[in-house]
Order: sequence, then structure tokens, then C-alpha cells
Amino acid sequence: MHGSIWNLFLSSKHNPHSFHELIPPICDLIESFKAMQASLELAAELKDVRQMHREILKAQTETLRVNMFLMTEKVKVFPLVDRYAELTIIFTVRDRDVVEHELLARGRDHEVWREELLGGEFEKIRTDQLFQSFWARKSKSGSSSSVAGVAGVGKTTMVQKIVYDWAAGKIFQQFQFIFSFKFRDLNTIKDRITLNELILDQYPYFRNILGEVGKNPEGLLFIFDGLDEFKGIINFAESQRDTEPQHQCPDPESRCEVSDIVYSLIQHKLLPGCSVLVTTRPTALHLLEKAEISVWAEILGFDGEERKEYFTRYFEDQSVAAAVFKHVKENEILYTMSYNPSYCCILGLTLGPFFTQTHWDPQRVPKTITQLYCDYIYNILKNHGREIESPREVLLRVGQMAFTGVAEKNIVFTDGDLIKYNLQPSQFLSGFLMDLLEREDSARSVVYTFPHLTVQEFVAALAQFLTPDPGNILKLLSEAHSTTDGRFEVFLRFVAGLASPGAVQGLEEFLGRFRQQTTCRVLDWVKEEVKRRAGNTWTKADKMSLLNAMHYIFESQNHALAQLGSVETLSFCGLELTPIDCAVLSHVIGLCDTIKHLDLEYCCIQCDGLRRLGPALHKCQYLGLGGNRLGDSGVKLLSAALVNADCKIQRLGLQCVGLTDSGAEDLVSALSTNHSLMELELTENKLGDSGVKLVSGALRKPDCKLQKLWLGRVGLTDSGAEDLVSALSTNHSLTELDLGGNGLGDSGVKLVSAALRNPDCKIQRLGLWAVGLTDSGADDLASALSTNRSLTELNLGDNELGDSGVKLVSAGVRNSDCEMQRLWLDSINLTDSGLDDLASALSTKLSLLELELGSNSLTDRSVASLRRLILALPSLERIRLGSNRFSADGRNQLESLRGIRPGLSVEL
Repeated sequence: MHGSIWNLFLSSKHNPHSFHELIPPICDLIESFKAMQASLELAAELKDVRQMHREILKAQTETLRVNMFLMTEKVKVFPLVDRYAELTIIFTVRDRDVVEHELLARGRDHEVWREELLGGEFEKIRTDQLFQSFWARKSKSGSSSSVAGVAGVGKTTMVQKIVYDWAAGKIFQQFQFIFSFKFRDLNTIKDRITLNELILDQYPYFRNILGEVGKNPEGLLFIFDGLDEFKGIINFAESQRDTEPQHQCPDPESRCEVSDIVYSLIQHKLLPGCSVLVTTRPTALHLLEKAEISVWAEILGFDGEERKEYFTRYFEDQSVAAAVFKHVKENEILYTMSYNPSYCCILGLTLGPFFTQTHWDPQRVPKTITQLYCDYIYNILKNHGREIESPREVLLRVGQMAFTGVAEKNIVFTDGDLIKYNLQPSQFLSGFLMDLLEREDSARSVVYTFPHLTVQEFVAALAQFLTPDPGNILKLLSEAHSTTDGRFEVFLRFVAGLASPGAVQGLEEFLGRFRQQTTCRVLDWVKEEVKRRAGNTWTKADKMSLLNAMHYIFESQNHALAQLGSVETLSFCGLELTPIDCAVLSHVIGLCDTIKHLDLEYCCIQCDGLRRLGPALHKCQYLGLGGNRLGDSGVKLLSAALVNADCKIQRLGLQCVGLTDSGAEDLVSALSTNHSLMELELTENKLGDSGVKLVSGALRKPDCKLQKLWLGRVGLTDSGAEDLVSALSTNHSLTELDLGGNGLGDSGVKLVSAALRNPDCKIQRLGLWAVGLTDSGADDLASALSTNRSLTELNLGDNELGDSGVKLVSAGVRNSDCEMQRLWLDSINLTDSGLDDLASALSTKLSLLELELGSNSLTDRSVASLRRLILALPSLERIRLGSNRFSADGRNQLESLRGIRPGLSVEL
């Protein structure tokens, strides 16, 4: 043992980065040593029972049953070791407050999180490391671990594999005994019970030696699977639970509620020293927030290669496996959720038959999740249609039960639930219900679950179209859409999808025609919801609601009835959009005549997403894509929209998108043929002088329509300014130009000043903030201002002008014929003396509406000059004076200036 550890250290001696990788192998050795020690210390009388326990557990867990209802064998039994797919488990939980449908929330960001995992932001661990001292930081009182994962991702199968591997002597040998329980079974226990009774109920062969087993709690591991299914109340935030006698469970013979036993084991109040593993869906993670959990872990599911491997194992015919995986991978909608093993099983069951047919129609293969589940249910009906008298009635009852479950977050049903909806448990003799619901027998109860949460949600949606009286379905849809925890999100997508005649055509063969009235009401609701939500996107929740409504339209695939006409605004600014969201958005835009304003700024859109958006973007008048990592390749894709003959884009926001001089060429080429674009925002891109030179070439074109151009912080210098100024001398369309944040210096401003002198100059708004202008360069600018007749707004903030520079600029403004309306002179080292000159010069500019003087060195002495200026300029609406050196008395005097006339804003 010691030699092995020493060898590991020696191997890392010349590799300083390998120590972190070294720790888990050392832990493996330590745990092996602990296991050997535990085995030696185990009393002889317990060894026989442990051996029996291992054999029984191994027999219970060594096989995996897979529903194969479309095959000759309805249920196929595989050896667990052959069928078990390794899942990625990370040493953290990404988000304990899930407010979106968990399957979509995890699927939405799955690939991003996988990249973060590979980048080292998340730590990957194996199941056998959940209780290693390095990970679990086990105290004397014991260790508790939590593994979270969405429905169907493999939590229960993981528990089965853990139990099997322990029984086979492969992992967790530091534990002498493992006791595994399912919360769905614990729900049936209504009376108070002891821990010993709980164990004996499931493992009766411990009856005579349970007292001995409890003497060594360090050798015990308790597993509780499916906290989200537990109907008891466990609140770890309730401190009184530890003091109130009725909740205390001090020893295995104390009679308590089941919830108190579980609580006491996790909190190490009962059998201190034992270890506990709890699995749960993310929806119940908040219950464990205050619990004594040492390890928080989450199952990520499959990555791309693991998905492919799943289908390879699923189908015996590898050509079918390859065809199914290819179809799934090429369909973003289906691929997004295929990280989930249960969902992959549904994909395999449903898609497999399409690719086993000799003559199959590619158009018939499902492309949306609604189409997928329609075929899933259709196949069940096709196999069992003759077994039941009224499949429509049976599916309606099952759907009503499913809907109640969705509403109440319940995925486990009992005989009582079936009876409540007139579904007699005896009907399970029917193969139809056996394929629709899965029955699970335990010592205490029989429970039923749908093969996957999405199947339950689909059947719940289906019921809305099967009921003879849909009632107020619009109210039901609105209430479901307004819930904030996402529980109805997939249900609503299915409802919208079922409003597509093409999707339900097969189902209607067995279930009869769907009510046209319901279909029309659903489509009308979806259209109205998009229009209503589009006008209210102030918060992230509002934007998510709008995005969800668009997914509903996509699922409906009903082009004839889902035309949206003209839409004023669609704003998703700041909401992360995945490629699948972009595909859905593109589909919805395709149903609109025009969109006045599409705001997709800072939505984490990359080339993949833009490629899906591309076909529809030309319909937008104002398109905001700033703050996305588009890069040169993304802008190249966008250029295709600009050259579209039907392009309606008038304003394009591309600030901070990673555009360089290399990518500018494609954009400029598109501008040369585009006849709609009037405003272009390129701020904070690394264009440099060479990139600006390319843009300048576009400005020279005689048919250039650009009126507003923003080139702030693009790396422009005085050298590159020459090309731009040359272009301005021939351009007659540009009215607004922002060059702020560039290193122009006095020489660069001198060049710009020459353009302002041109009598044909049309520029009304000019941004020269933070360009390195000093009092030395102000003379040229002042000279240009004195002859310019077009300028109405000038921003000179964040320059080293000082009083002398301001005096020159003031003279230029005073002597000019331009109608100056707004002037920015913040952060220019202006003092009281300089303000006197400025106030004197501006007192003749009766057009001035706004003056910015913040972050200078003005004191109380300036108040009199400011008063004279305000009195001289009856049109002045706003003056900003924040971050100067006014005293409290001076501030009071400035505030009194607001009373000079109504509507005047003096901002301090």
C-alpha cells in the first residue's frame, strides 16, 4: 500500500500539473485499505448475512428491463453490465432554483455546460467517488451525498448499478451493508414506524442480527431514490424539528414518521457515522438546501458520442442505428433533449420503424416533438387497437389523470388514482395500458408511472382534444402559461402541436376526428399570446414567456392558420438563445409580413444560431444583434440577408460582435448592393484603420443610403481618418457620425474638421468623445465650427480641452450659423473661469436644448453664470452638472434654478 502511494508521488515529481489528477487514485487506495479493514473487523456472525445480502441484491439488480413494444418481444431483459451506459456526473449542481421546465432548461444549456466541464469549470466524478474522503469530506458523524438529475436521465439506473457493483465487490467496500429505498414506496407508509422495521420490511433476513448491524454505523450506506416523488414533508430549514419530541428519532427503535427517519439519517442525528445517498430531480433540490450534504452532484447525461453509442447498442441492425442517429443529429429540435437516456429510448422506439421499412418516406419521419409523440402513441394504438372497445375514452381518462399529475407535479400514480379516473387496475391485463403506463410492484404497494415525464405531458395535452366538452380551454391555456415554474411548458407545446392536422392524422384513425373548434381556439390563443407578450418584454420572465409562445407556434406547424401579419417589436435582449430557439424564431418571423424591431442584443447567439436565423432576417426593419459572438464568419452569414432583393433592414446593430478588418470586406460588399440600410452600428469592433478604410469605400458609392454610422472604439487612428474624411467629402447622405473612443488625437480631429468645412457636409450629429483632443487641436475644430451650417449635436466629452480649449470651441460655436441643440462637455477639466467664457458664447445660441457639464471642476462661483445662461436661453430643457465641486449651499442654489421656468431639468 505505502509503496503504491510512493510510486504515484514519484510519477508526478516532474509534472507540477498532475497533483490534482493524483488525488483521486490516492483516495482509491485509501478507500481500498478501509474496505480491507472493514472486512477484517466484521463479526463472523454477520459475514454469512452479508454474503446472503450481496447475493440477493445482485440477483435483484443484475438485469435491466427495456420496453420494446414495437418488437416481437414486448419487454426485453438485458444484463445490466451490457446495457448500462456511463453517464457524466459533475461535482456540483448548476442551478438549484429551476424556474423553467427542467428537461428543456437542462437541454437548453447542455452543450454549453459540457464545454465548461471540458474547460475545467466543473469537476467530473465517478459514482464510486461519491463517498471518498477527498470528495465527501466525511466527518465523524457521517457523510450525506445528493445526486440530482432530470426525469429519465438515469438516477434510478445509477442507483441500481451502485447496488449491483457493491454486491459484486467492485465499489464501496468500506460499507459492510447497503440499504436502498425508493421514496415512491415510502409514500405508502401512513403510520409511525421504526428504522429497524423499515429495513426488515424490505430485507426480512436481517431480523435476528439487526441490532448488531447498527453497532457499526460507519459501515452502513442508506440510499433514498427519488426525493421529488416523496409526499411527506421534509424541511431542513425548520430548526424546531431538532427540538420537538414528536419529530425526534434518536435510535433505530424509535417510532417516528418516515420523513423524520429520513431527516434524521441525512442530518446524522440517527446512527451518527452512517452515510446517506439521496437522488432527486432538480425541482426538489430546494428541500435539501439547508441539509447536511457533503457532496452535491448532478448527472449531465449523454454527450454527442455517448448518444451515438446509445443507438448503436439499442438497435441490432447497425444501419438502422446509424440512420436514426443521423436523423436525430440533423434535427435540432429532437437532438436538444437526446442527452436524456429515457428520451433516447422513445426516439429509438418511434423512429426505428421508419428506417426498417423497405420504402420509407423521409417526409413522414417526425421533425417536431409533437410529431414524435403522435407516432409513439400511434404505434401503441396500432399494436393494441383491437383490444379495447373505446381507445378514445380510455386515452381521455388516462390523459385527465396525467394532467392532474402535471398540475400537481406528480409522476407516480396508485391504484386509487386509476380508480378515480375509471381506469380499473384490472385493465392492466390489456397490453395497451401496459405500454402506456409502467407498473411497478413492491412489498408494500403497486405504483404506475409513464415511461417518461414527456409521455405524461403529451397524453395530458391529448386529452384536451378528446374531451366532448372542452369547456373554457382558453382559460386553462392562459393559466398554464402564466405559471412561473415551467411545469406546463412542454404540455403547452404539445397542445399547440396537436392543433396541426398533419401531426394527428394517424391518431385520428383510432381516436376519431379531433374537435375543429378546439384546434381553432388553440391556434387563436397562440397567435394572440405572441402579440400580447411581444408588447411586454421588460423582464427576463416576460421574454421567456414570449419565447415559449413562439415554440408553441413552431410546434403547431400550421402555416395556413398561424399567419401573424405585421409585428411591431420582438425583444429578447439579454436572454440567452440557443440554436434551437433561433430556428424557432426564424420559423415565426417567416409567418410575419414584417417586423419593425427585432432586438437580439446580448443573446449569446453565435454562428450556429445566426445560420438558423438567416433565412428570415431580411424581413426586419430594425435588427439589433450587438453583443453576440458572431465574429467575421457570423457577419458574413448576415451579409446574405443584406443582399436579399426583398431586404427591409433599415437599421443594423452590430456593436461588439467580434468583427475585424477581415470580416468587414463581406459586410461592405453587401452594403454596395443593399438599398434599404440607413443606420449601421459598428462600435467596439476591432476594425482598425484597414477596416474603416473598407467602410469608407462604401460611403463613396453614389447610391449609398447610410445616414447614421457609429464607429466608436474601433481602433481608428489619425492615419486611418484620412480615408474616412476623403469619403465624407463625396458622401451626401450621412447625417450622424460617431468616432468616439478612438485614438485620433489632434491631428485626426484636424482631418475631421476639414470635412466639416465642406459646404456640402450634411453631418448633424458628431461624436468626438475620448479621442485625445487637447486645447492645441481645438483651434482647427473651432475654425470648422464657425463655418459649418449643419451640426446640431456635438459630443466632446472625455477630452483634455481645459478652459483654453473650451474658449476656442465656444468661439467657434458662437460664430457659426448652425442650430446647435445639444453639446456634451463632460470630463474636459472645465473650471469656473472656462464656464464664464462658455456661458457668454452660448447665450446667443437660442436653439440649445441640452448641455452636459458633468465631472468637471465647477464650484459655487459658477452658479451665477449658469443662471445667466438659463435666463438667456428660453429653449434650454436640460443641463447636467453631476460630479462637480459644489458645496451643499451651492447645490441648493442650483436646485432653485429649476424654478426659473416649468419643465427645466437641472441634474445634480
